[in-house]
Amino acid sequence: MPVRTLYGQTKLNSDRKRYYKALKYPEIPLSINDIYLITTTGDRLDLLANQFYKDVDLWWIIATANPSIIRRDSLNLKSGLEIRIPANKDEIIDRFRILNE
Repeated sequence: MPVRTLYGQTKLNSDRKRYYKALKYPEIPLSINDIYLITTTGDRLDLLANQFYKDVDLWWIIATANPSIIRRDSLNLKSGLEIRIPANKDEIIDRFRILNE
């Protein structure tokens, strides 16, 4: 099961209406091991996550690491963008879990 869906819990408010608990995303510090690439036609966040992390559900790591470059409303990427692929995936997931426990 994807990490994000484990923490995307529904809650009940005082009117007994359901709502989703907002997820918190960790700061992703720069690392000397990060990969930088220029996007090309057809690049998508989920496909890049699969290529670099072997998991399509980790697209949010790439999006969070590039907040001023990547829009969060689509998995599609414009060609010609220079983006960072964080290398420390496991540390980022651990911080995500701690923030959302």
